[in-house]
Amino acid sequence: MTDLAANPAEIAAADHAQGRVAGERRQVRYLVGAICVAVLAIMLAPIALSFLASIKTPQEASQSPPVYLPSQISFENYLKIFDFQAGLSTYAFNSLAVAGIAILLCLALAVPAGYGLARFNFRGKEVLFLIMLAPLMIPYQALLTPLYMMFAKVGLANSHLGLAIIHTVLQLPFSIYLMRNSFEGIPRELEEAAVMDGSSSFQVLRNIFGPLVVPGMVTVALFTFINSWNEFLAALIFMNKETAFTVPIMLVSVRTGRLGAVDWGALQAGVIISILPCVLVYVLLQKYYVSGFLNGAVK
Repeated sequence: MTDLAANPAEIAAADHAQGRVAGERRQVRYLVGAICVAVLAIMLAPIALSFLASIKTPQEASQSPPVYLPSQISFENYLKIFDFQAGLSTYAFNSLAVAGIAILLCLALAVPAGYGLARFNFRGKEVLFLIMLAPLMIPYQALLTPLYMMFAKVGLANSHLGLAIIHTVLQLPFSIYLMRNSFEGIPRELEEAAVMDGSSSFQVLRNIFGPLVVPGMVTVALFTFINSWNEFLAALIFMNKETAFTVPIMLVSVRTGRLGAVDWGALQAGVIISILPCVLVYVLLQKYYVSGFLNGAVK
């Protein structure tokens, strides 16, 4: 009888303990959710404020103290950006051209370099890999002046190709690192089977490894595009013709209003427009980017 009487009490105690654990887990989930919402709000607040400033009238956007919500919606700032100097289409084309060339150069160099470092064993391979990564520790601003003098002698200054080469040099070490890890994540049995079938190293790279490292290649392309699109200092130094300027240089020019005052409305409209291509490319390639980054950077 004692055992029978004790069983319900034990069951009730166990249920109470399980309920308490479940309640604590719910509290933790709510806390994590609240932290995520807070971080998201902090990250999106500058973009939201920029957008609100971009749809104000120029007078209201420059008002002090600032008014965060516009009294009336105006697209005057966006019209100014589209018609500014050589036109937004010219600056956007220049940025897209430079970014496209940089992507092609990065992939053309990083894919075979990563394949060789991952699949071939030769003396001094790790030392060579560290040397390739060494430029990451050198501030590229210190190299721009000698590079400009060198490029001016060979006719690459003030050209899309010259600026794309600079962006490629800046992005290449990380691209090689990412592609090497992507190739190392592929089982060697696939390579051995292809070699036994008579495939050369180039055929293995093209037919076997190529389709498998597409996520890594997309990740390299995405990083290269974002860094090239947003790069300012090299574009400012290497480009001296108005029709060759990129979007970041346009933003610096458009910020100057009457009598040297900052045209905050036009500047924020330019910021919103410059963000859109990066967001669009990321949304379209998000699936490949996440897969490539996890497989390539985290083994």
